[in-house]
Amino acid sequence: MDAWLQQLLAALALPEYGLSTLFVVAFVAATLLPMGSEPVLFGLIKLNPELFWPAIAVATAGNTLGGVVTWWMGLGAHHVVDQWRDSPTHLRALTWLQRIGPPACFLSFLPVIGDPLCAVAGWLRMPLAPCTAWMAAGKFTRYVAMTLALLYVWPEKLAFAH
Repeated sequence: MDAWLQQLLAALALPEYGLSTLFVVAFVAATLLPMGSEPVLFGLIKLNPELFWPAIAVATAGNTLGGVVTWWMGLGAHHVVDQWRDSPTHLRALTWLQRIGPPACFLSFLPVIGDPLCAVAGWLRMPLAPCTAWMAAGKFTRYVAMTLALLYVWPEKLAFAH
C-alpha cells in the first residue's frame, strides 16, 4: 500500500506533471472566484500530450468538487437571498431551476452563470448526488470539447505553445 501511495503522490507532484496544480486551479475556478482552469489544462496537455485523459479527469474532479463546495455555499446562504427574494428575475430563475431540477447543474460549465447555478441548486436544497453527477458531466464535456478544439481545430492560432 505504501508503494502505491508513493507512486500516486509522485504522479501528482510538481513540477514533473502539474496535475496537482491543475486540480487546485480547477477547484478554485468552480467556486465563485472569476478565473478559468482551461489555460492550465491546455498548457499541461500541450507539454505532456500523454496526460490528455488523466488531465481531463483531474480537471473534471477538481472542478466538480469546487461545484459541490459552491452548492454547499448556496445551501448556507439561504438568509442572504431573503433580501431580494421577491424580485421578478429571482422568481423566474427559481421557477426555471425548480422545473428542471438537478439536470440544470449540467450547465455549471457555462461562464458567469454556471457557478451561481450550483449555489442556487444548493440553496433550493436540490439533492447533492444528482447535482454532482450533472455538474461532472457538464464539466467533463466542456474540458474535452475545449481541449480538443484547441489541439486540433485551432492549432495554428496557438503556434506560441510549440
